[in-house]
Amino acid sequence: MRDAGTIATEVANRSIARREFSGLVAALAGFVALPPMARAAAQPRFAAARPFSWDVLVEQARALAARPWAEPQVSPHAVADFDAVGKLTYGPAQALGGDVRLFPTARGTSPHAVTLHLVENGSARQLVDARGLFVGGKQADPAGFRVMTQDQHSDWLAFLGASYFRSSGSRDQYGLSARGIAVDTALPKAEEFPAFTEFWIENLGPDRVRIHALLDGPSVTGAYAFDCRKGTAGVTQDVRAALFFRRDVERLGAAPITSMFWYDQSDSARRADWRPEIHDSDGLAIWSGSGERIWVPLSNPAANRTNALRADHVKGFGLLQRDQAFDHYQDDGAFYDRRPSLWVEPQGDWGAGTVMLYRMPTGSETQDNVAAFWVSDQPAKAGQGREFTYRLTWTSQDPTAGTAARCVDSWQGAAGRPGDEPVSQEARKFVFDFDGPALRGLGRDSGVTAATNLPPKALLHAAAYPVAGQDGRWRVTLDVRPAAVPSPEFRLYLKRGDQALSETVIQGVQP
Repeated sequence: MRDAGTIATEVANRSIARREFSGLVAALAGFVALPPMARAAAQPRFAAARPFSWDVLVEQARALAARPWAEPQVSPHAVADFDAVGKLTYGPAQALGGDVRLFPTARGTSPHAVTLHLVENGSARQLVDARGLFVGGKQADPAGFRVMTQDQHSDWLAFLGASYFRSSGSRDQYGLSARGIAVDTALPKAEEFPAFTEFWIENLGPDRVRIHALLDGPSVTGAYAFDCRKGTAGVTQDVRAALFFRRDVERLGAAPITSMFWYDQSDSARRADWRPEIHDSDGLAIWSGSGERIWVPLSNPAANRTNALRADHVKGFGLLQRDQAFDHYQDDGAFYDRRPSLWVEPQGDWGAGTVMLYRMPTGSETQDNVAAFWVSDQPAKAGQGREFTYRLTWTSQDPTAGTAARCVDSWQGAAGRPGDEPVSQEARKFVFDFDGPALRGLGRDSGVTAATNLPPKALLHAAAYPVAGQDGRWRVTLDVRPAAVPSPEFRLYLKRGDQALSETVIQGVQP
């Protein structure tokens, strides 16, 4: 990724500001569908049907990688501003392929048109005339699309800008985003943003759609298939990607996720807004190949920060929004308590690699400042190809919930006993609450302890005990001298004898 100023521009140019997007989606509540006769009269024109399949798309991506990259041209019909996008998008307009509606190109945000095809019975027809697909029948080029709910009052899936896409999950609220691939993120050079340039959309029935996409960028091309299903527990997407490299890629990030974290309850002194918390996600969860569960609480760092976490044969990872209590946010417009989590489950063995977490400073809720993705130990070389298959789950249910206790809250403050003078001006208190079946029925005399990798000179005091009146919830308090911690973070988990009872928390100690 680039520095904070550059990434803010990228986010502005390649995605929709989450608060404005939510407000525009809410406007759909007044949508009235066009009657069938009007829809038929406005039916757009399509090119002749051509055979289409996954193999056809893969060969197209392979052939494209053998040619030099051509920078996409700005659409001559790109509208001037975000308000104009809303006027063309939200209101009476014809659907494409069942429940699909289009986003228009817009200067400065999504200026490049995409090519769209409808797929049926193994054949694809290219959209060549989009009149009638935008509000008022006005002329525009499609920059992306969204998939509507059955009642047509909102959408549950959207593709718009570069290779970005996202879902509203199980609570009808957009938040974090996914990308097709990440190229050179968090390196001291410009990040690339390959783009989905063509889509093939196949309607498979109520709340199910299959989407194929062609990816193109300076270093990589790709064929993608997304089998998307909406259910009561959220949205799942089975993803298949075949990539081909035009040139070497220093850091190839698979199944990348981008999110926003401004602040939470852990450090109230840095709060800049009246709302108690503002974030799309509050932590990174990893299920390693060894079976270890890891939780990394998010933060808004003072400077760019990258964590590379070993995740050989990774079973899953994701950015989660565990805190879903409205009163913790007090936001009745953006509804951060409803923002979905996104969990990545590799299908098959991805081999040796790391999950990378990148965070950069932000002073606003409109900038995505967090990225997470998996990086193979095998380098991506020009002329080679690579395949990934995985499942994405957009949900408000915690996909890591199980027997092991989870870290469900954390705070920081002055070290020492509350009400007394601080034990040291150079020390801080870290407090973690764990909850889960593994802790049910355990009391102070059960032998539960907090295990950390903090050296004695850094750990001034430690305690682990059950929270009064809450079975299965335990609290750990640590007084830590950050200057004596040998690394930027430390590890913590609850154990009983040699048995781990909780996930491992990796907590940063630097501001």
